[in-house]
Amino acid sequence: MSTIAGNLQAVEATIETACRAANRPRSTVQLLAVSKTFPAEAVLEAAACGQRAFGENYLQEGIDKIAAVAKALPDTSLEWHFIGPIQSNKTRPIAANFSWVHTVERLKIAQRLSEQRPPELGPLNICLQVNISGEASKSGVAPEELPALAQAVAALPNLRLRGLMAIPEPQEDPALQREPFARLRELAQAIVKSGIQLDTLSMGMSGDMRAAVMEGATIVRVGSAIFGARHYE
Repeated sequence: MSTIAGNLQAVEATIETACRAANRPRSTVQLLAVSKTFPAEAVLEAAACGQRAFGENYLQEGIDKIAAVAKALPDTSLEWHFIGPIQSNKTRPIAANFSWVHTVERLKIAQRLSEQRPPELGPLNICLQVNISGEASKSGVAPEELPALAQAVAALPNLRLRGLMAIPEPQEDPALQREPFARLRELAQAIVKSGIQLDTLSMGMSGDMRAAVMEGATIVRVGSAIFGARHYE
């Protein structure tokens, strides 16, 4: 068994355990394998184990990887999520190559993605990134500005507003890990009450996915627990 295969089994076991503890069906949580900085061969290994959704942070690396994997697996349908910061001049290739974008924090970005989404691809799935811990160094819309942004993005053509995403301040204590995830869930519930249908909470990574599942995550973004430690140049 490859390391990636074994790691996927371990992550799956963690998600299953958390779902049982939260009295949730396992089918309510999607595992997004974050393959940034890892080669296409790592994605192919994970795909051979049945993994179908992959997340990329860096645009050109992601586009190159999507093409390489599609060439190697022409008959396998994979779902690609963009989960990195978005610059205005990069929206067109994001809109054309990904089926999900998790990191929309400004209306201008959403408008560009809507205008540049190829119509034959269908609506682009959008999550709004919320700065749930209020960190100056973190991206994301402030919670108090979220309702207005959600209303505006939900009205755009060629997009489908699916939910919220957050990257909370790291915590070791599981109880402290759950607090920002609970706040994000409450923000989503408030938006639903305002009349906008949401079905997605993208929250939880390798170190806190159990806490995220306990608080309602529907997508957990897991990289190092699957692919190993990253080595940045």
